[in-house]
Amino acid sequence: MRILVINGPNLNILGTREVNIYGTLTLAQIILELQNCVSNVDLEFYQSNHEGEIVDAIQRAGRNQVDGILINPAAYTHTSLAIADAIAGVNIPTVEVHLSNIHAREEYRKHSFSAAKCIGQIAGFGINSYKLGLCALIEHIKDSKKK
Repeated sequence: MRILVINGPNLNILGTREVNIYGTLTLAQIILELQNCVSNVDLEFYQSNHEGEIVDAIQRAGRNQVDGILINPAAYTHTSLAIADAIAGVNIPTVEVHLSNIHAREEYRKHSFSAAKCIGQIAGFGINSYKLGLCALIEHIKDSKKK
């Protein structure tokens, strides 16, 4: 099983940016935690601060037979129809995750364009949002292969 983990803008500076909201874990530490919590799953990691590059990564996933996508679109969650359309266009099970609870933050952060194209969204549990999202995605893929 192959899963692409996509991280959007500013997640490359986790650990130093707004630690009161996002905590002190770095993106490298999140990647290591995810690698350690699954076996027999090939995780591929991608991070970009550029919307079009994220769209390109999603489209490549569709051509490269990726079984699932775990995505934290970061600020693009609230602004990017292009990323939402890319998720819908590749027809790959996708789970959206967020470190913070976007529904308890500023009003503009409460809407996600991409979540409507995903099989689910997990937010507000820090690193556990990623872990829970990954486990849910893996189970969804396994269940869909049984059918």
